[in-house]
Amino acid sequence: MTKGALAALMLAGLTASPQALLAQARRPASPPQQQQRPAEPAPPDPESPAPPYEPQLLQLAEIIGSLAYLRTLCETREAQDWRERMATLLESEGRSPQRRERLASAYNRGYRAYSATHRTCSDGTQEASARLALEGEKLAKALASRFGE
Repeated sequence: MTKGALAALMLAGLTASPQALLAQARRPASPPQQQQRPAEPAPPDPESPAPPYEPQLLQLAEIIGSLAYLRTLCETREAQDWRERMATLLESEGRSPQRRERLASAYNRGYRAYSATHRTCSDGTQEASARLALEGEKLAKALASRFGE
């Protein structure tokens, strides 16, 4: 506010009649403005229907998680590849946050399932790993032949 405007405001207050000042003093204070609540986040967009191959894809993600654990436990050359394959799967198939969550949960479920029962690399661990790799390969080929582009 400029000095001139402040002086004019003070002068107006000084020259106002006592009745006007009294009336102004008796007026109830204006209610405090309600604080606006922060806007609630918009609900997530409805997810499009799952593709018909969703169950097989989740099974594949679980197998990838199992292999990621078992191959790392046995220190095989391609141990890191399984994490990268899952990242690729998430990138190509995780079109919504909900879908990405389901795929990641399946991967983690597979990883945890074998981490609970296999603590060292044994013949049983290597056999389980080989069977899972074969099952995953069959599943991936079936998916690609039926739903691939």
